[in-house]
Amino acid sequence: MNANLNVVANVRPVEIIRGDISTRTRAAADVAASHAAAVDADARFPAEAFNTIRAQRLLGIMVPTELGGESASLSKVMDVCFQLGQACASTGMIYAMHQVKVACVARHARGNPTLLGVLRRLCAEQLLLASSTTEGLAGGNVRASEAPVVVSGDQFTLERRATCISYGAAADGMVTTARRTPDSPASDQVLVAVLKENYTLTHLQGWDTLGMRGTCSDGYLLKVSASRDHILPVPYEKIHVESMVPTAHLCWGSVWAGIATSAAGRAQTFIRHASRHANGQLPPAAAHFTKALSTLRTLRGLLTSGASNYERIMDDEAALASKEYQAMITLTKVEASELACSVVADAMRACGLSGYRNDTEFSIGRHLRDVLSSPIMINNDRILASLAPSALLSPMPQSLQG
Repeated sequence: MNANLNVVANVRPVEIIRGDISTRTRAAADVAASHAAAVDADARFPAEAFNTIRAQRLLGIMVPTELGGESASLSKVMDVCFQLGQACASTGMIYAMHQVKVACVARHARGNPTLLGVLRRLCAEQLLLASSTTEGLAGGNVRASEAPVVVSGDQFTLERRATCISYGAAADGMVTTARRTPDSPASDQVLVAVLKENYTLTHLQGWDTLGMRGTCSDGYLLKVSASRDHILPVPYEKIHVESMVPTAHLCWGSVWAGIATSAAGRAQTFIRHASRHANGQLPPAAAHFTKALSTLRTLRGLLTSGASNYERIMDDEAALASKEYQAMITLTKVEASELACSVVADAMRACGLSGYRNDTEFSIGRHLRDVLSSPIMINNDRILASLAPSALLSPMPQSLQG
């Protein structure tokens, strides 16, 4: 791969900020937290947070060092998602979606000079990648594409009606699925990675939602015209199994865990405050905080175990593609989202009216609205229904050890 690293002209190497990633993340999280309420109220992109994320050079940390990144592990990226999720759910989710796309391109570029150049520029210029995987009648089914790439010589075009492209207007690049050819079935897909000069967006619909308002997931007509080298050389089916699903579910889950942690923290502060004003007597709702804390421990354990399992087998294609692993990592998304919702709901009950109100320091309304998006992103009902046939054939465990 090293022979291809210098193919991009006019991209000057930028010295990476030295310092612990966690320290840099805390600086970004502090800014994100200070603007989180305004981002939610105005349904606007968290510009202040991402200005700091760029300044702290956090967008390219997963890219290999030889391309200007820091070769950060998925576990490290998950922790950044977790910290940002505590501060501002929209900031955390945007960062997570960006890193999912980075992981796919970095893992599957296969020495392609153009794609390596995209990664080099991403690190040098701290570019933000958006994702377009939903369109038209396919809805949230990321394994089906309506719009095809149309290849002509060394170039290709793509036109797709995307029902939502999160932070599309604020992004510097786009990673999108598409049918391989106009004659291909919807499931025969490729992944395309392009930068802003290669595409246009025409606004189709807005994003006025209950929560995650700052992700600005508007609908667009996406038109791409670029060199065919921007098409990843690996079939999307393989990318989906080896990178997209594990990275998405673990990074998204880390954001949801961050939201849940922030809500539980407010509940803890409320219980302490109430106890001090009642001569040390705990309020009756304190039991709900205990339940929230227990569920949060389970959620964190689920995610750390999931990351450990993925990092252990990530170079084993057969293990990644196995039905057992794919069912496990897919259900991790279902479990993480449900657990996060439970934590926030219990934190709300622990705080009572103070948590229900929007005008108190203990308010959990924004947390609840944001976390309720989690069962809907790649809908849990769709996941459970798709896994039902294989679940019926699964043997019941006969031991705790197997």
